[in-house]
Amino acid sequence: MPKMISYRILIVGLSVGLCLLASTLVAQAQQYVTNAPTQASMYCAGIVSDKPVPNDTYVISGEDSAVRVTFQQGQLIYINRGGEQGVRIGDQFEVVRAARDMMAANPWFKYETMLTRAMGTRYADIGQLRVVHVEAKTSTAELTLGCDLVQRGDLVRPFVARPVPQFRNVNLDPFAAPSGKKAAMVVSAKDYTVQGVPGGVVYVNLGSAQGVRVGDYFRVFRYQGTHIEAIAQDSGSAYKVYGFGSTPVAYQWDNLPRQIVGEGIVLRTGANSSSVLLTTVRGGLFIGDYVELE
Repeated sequence: MPKMISYRILIVGLSVGLCLLASTLVAQAQQYVTNAPTQASMYCAGIVSDKPVPNDTYVISGEDSAVRVTFQQGQLIYINRGGEQGVRIGDQFEVVRAARDMMAANPWFKYETMLTRAMGTRYADIGQLRVVHVEAKTSTAELTLGCDLVQRGDLVRPFVARPVPQFRNVNLDPFAAPSGKKAAMVVSAKDYTVQGVPGGVVYVNLGSAQGVRVGDYFRVFRYQGTHIEAIAQDSGSAYKVYGFGSTPVAYQWDNLPRQIVGEGIVLRTGANSSSVLLTTVRGGLFIGDYVELE
């Protein structure tokens, strides 16, 4: 009986196939063209943290709450802190939410579940608030930046400005030798997609505890002949494919050149994770690919 294919593979199969087809037709790398990360890139990146976000301040609801279940940029939102808790007009807050992968039961690559747990809890950036009116026990705030739709119960924290790294003006070297620095994996991507694109955010399992800093660059690569993805693969396809030729020697991943598929800059760090903005993608880049500090 054929092995059951996961729902996740069925969902992304078409996009993966199209990506692989495009990568054979387009030789040059795709780049995220700008001098520095945008405000949306910086404040909508999210983070994986080993420390839980306090849940003492949160979104109650907002205007038109009798008929509205979510709130978006420009709308007014109510939070459960007011003048008695020190809130003042003009105060700024950020809204975050603990995120959950709905397809966690169907991992994309072999080590995904283990590495995800080791990194901590994923917190999605939902938006930013500016207080416009204060009551004794509640406050009204405008959603000044919306990364996602705000929901009741979303966590609210004081806004803290994040350091904005500058991009370097160096092209990706597709034949770069190993840096010899710390290596890890692309464990997940923002919105739980399996494919990384220029300007997209991925999460890797190296962070501040391992010496990673905002502004560092990660190079993304993969080995030929490995079998850690959940997609169907023919054994030994690195050197043989039935009907399309073979070599007299069995070449494995450790005696073939590695394939460099992209790079990105670190926007945020947790103890054991980094939020990485992909600046260049060459061909297809997927969770389960390897990374190394440049």
